[in-house]
Amino acid sequence: MLLQWKCKQTLQKREIQALSHYNTVLSQLLKYIPRHEFDTLANQHHCGRSFRTASRWSQFVTLVMAQLSGRNSLRDIVDNITAQIHRLYHLGSTKLSRSNLSRINENKPYTLYEALFGKLLNRCQGVTPEHPFSFKNPLYSLDASTVDLCLSMFPWADFRSTKGAIKLHVGLNHAGYLPEFVTITEGKDHDVTIGRTLQFPKGSIVAIDKGYNDYAWYKQLTVKGIFFVTRLKTNAKYRIVGRRSVLKKQGLTCDQTIEFAGIQTAKKCPIPLRRIGYRDPMTGKRYTFLTNNFKLAAKTIADIYKARWQVELFFKWIKQNLKIKSFIGTSKNAVMTQIWIALCVYLLLAFIKFQSKLKKSMQQILRLLQINLFDKRDLMALLRGDPVYDNRPDINQMSLL
Repeated sequence: MLLQWKCKQTLQKREIQALSHYNTVLSQLLKYIPRHEFDTLANQHHCGRSFRTASRWSQFVTLVMAQLSGRNSLRDIVDNITAQIHRLYHLGSTKLSRSNLSRINENKPYTLYEALFGKLLNRCQGVTPEHPFSFKNPLYSLDASTVDLCLSMFPWADFRSTKGAIKLHVGLNHAGYLPEFVTITEGKDHDVTIGRTLQFPKGSIVAIDKGYNDYAWYKQLTVKGIFFVTRLKTNAKYRIVGRRSVLKKQGLTCDQTIEFAGIQTAKKCPIPLRRIGYRDPMTGKRYTFLTNNFKLAAKTIADIYKARWQVELFFKWIKQNLKIKSFIGTSKNAVMTQIWIALCVYLLLAFIKFQSKLKKSMQQILRLLQINLFDKRDLMALLRGDPVYDNRPDINQMSLL
């Protein structure tokens, strides 16, 4: 017992000594973005006059803090950073006034953070786990989500007669569920218009919903060697040219080779495709899938489309946990800056999760960071849940003078 007590006391002393050498959790988090790389990007995406006291790094640190701590307004952000002004030196940042922060958000190009997103994405791709399916093809889910805006406050985001909006288009890679393809457009832009511009790797599989229905695009994807999985429109005209047996115990109802019979449709997509019928055993709902992949099992095709729900969960997560629905600026540049920084924060959290191989969810990691953002302790120890030993004296203990 005495030996165990001495070992515990030794560990506590080492922990107390180490605490004095740790910087804040936020500072350790920002170490994953090399300052020289950021400054190089900042110089490449600079316009207007040079800064006197402010910098793009100060803007980035301030808005990352706002995303992680859930701040909603310029006043709230500035007040919070002012309360931690004695820690800004170690972050390499300076305090920004509300007018300075607002001016930088409005005038300095958001393309800096779009480029930073690409850098962080490349870093994350080196540590991501594989997708849960047995096949080796890259798997993507493609979808778009609308962010509503007040038209009177954001007149540039014209969507409908009385409503403004922007649209976030995402191609989610199921290897780590990373947003590998991201495009932000006006709310009027159709989903499939953006989908045609994305350059998926050859051999990849793309899961899409009915909003991306475009027969000419289906042919283009097939010619490029890209597989797609979608749902067949109920009014589509086709003829069956082949059948395969199915296991009805798996919920499958049919597995057919079809060709489109409509005059215009046959011209746009004159290739054989695969039609798979599936009945969900849990809900009893029937689905009809369409794909150009004839090698994978029919049940795997159904599971791929079911996995498309991950992109919906991605949109739900960032809207609930990061600030991309309420904005601290009304110009297009300010809105785009805030969204791209939010996406950069998402990649930072993902990188920490993958590199450390933590079992915690992204939301659990975010909550730990929110509570301990300016604490001086080891970031990895915090996320692992290691105990903290306090070196402050016990005020209830008597002291001899």
